[in-house]
Amino acid sequence: MLASRLLDACNAAGIDFYTGVPDSLLKGLCNELYSRFGVESDTHVVAHNEGGAVALCAGHYLATGRPGLCYMQNSGIGNAVNPLASLMDPEVYAIPCLLVIGWRGEPGVKDEPQHVKQGKITVSQLELMNIPYRILSADTTDEAFSSMFTELKEEMNTGRPVALVVRKNALSTDCKPVYGNAFTLTREQAVARILTASDQDSVFVCTTGKLSREVFELREARGEDHGRDFLTVGSMGHAGMIAFRIAVEKPDRRVWCLDGDGAMLMHLGALPVIGKRQPGNLIHVVINNGAHETVGGMPVCAGSMDIVSLASAAGYVRVFTADSEETLDEVLSEAVSVKSGPVLIEIRCACGSRSDLGRPTTTPIMNRDAFMSFLK
Repeated sequence: MLASRLLDACNAAGIDFYTGVPDSLLKGLCNELYSRFGVESDTHVVAHNEGGAVALCAGHYLATGRPGLCYMQNSGIGNAVNPLASLMDPEVYAIPCLLVIGWRGEPGVKDEPQHVKQGKITVSQLELMNIPYRILSADTTDEAFSSMFTELKEEMNTGRPVALVVRKNALSTDCKPVYGNAFTLTREQAVARILTASDQDSVFVCTTGKLSREVFELREARGEDHGRDFLTVGSMGHAGMIAFRIAVEKPDRRVWCLDGDGAMLMHLGALPVIGKRQPGNLIHVVINNGAHETVGGMPVCAGSMDIVSLASAAGYVRVFTADSEETLDEVLSEAVSVKSGPVLIEIRCACGSRSDLGRPTTTPIMNRDAFMSFLK
């Protein structure tokens, strides 16, 4: 079904505000929204995380009396549970909104390991919170969609969130917005130089998405094993805290956190926690391409944010910025010589990746065991 059909139905139902966190299964919807409204307007706001997006819908309803649409990957339900259960629920403030949820890891549909458990429990989570839902499939007819949307609208009118659970390939669009920025340094080039600059005892905690995949393939190409790398295949936004605690427990090792701008923004409160504890052996690298590139490329909520100033204010001892191979080499040379920390390096990169980029061939358990063995 065309995403424009969904947005037209929303408009007819009085839904005039859209927010959320992009998802690959919702790329058609995200592209349609970007083409119609942009990414930072009064009508469409890309949020820092899914709970914040639900709160935006609450604010919109309180100000206007009209519900909003909140889109997310099903992994984002975890971030949204608190405001859904303690704010929006009919037993609290009874605030309506339409959740559009990409169903990654749906049982019977092949997906990556981090989506399997979430896929199994997605519908159960909605049922546990008493959120009425309907499932949108690629073969859903216009007539069937009209019927399910009418039913959801009637449920919303009773003062409650409702959900449209979107299966793979269920939403499409004719819109093809061009996402990107002016930088030329690729993420993979940057990661390669970081690996070269690190010593043999260093360990890496890598954020979810293409960055972890590139680290894995670079190790393969360099003939190196993977024991030094923890690939955080899920848990978007939490790589920083994982790396922080490892740095505290292993003060004699250099710990690198390879993070993304969208991931960092999702749980920004990690920065002052890290800054207060001052782990001298932690280098926090933020790959900043201003986009949720792994799931389609839509710009993040704060692509123009001054990341290094923010980190400095949070307590990071040294902060650096690089946007080319030359400046990155200079920054890395200085960063590894710093005796106190934490250190943050912002690397401004282009969007995009190799078309033949593969995925790790080891399982998460294998990755965990190899990493823990190396740490010993």
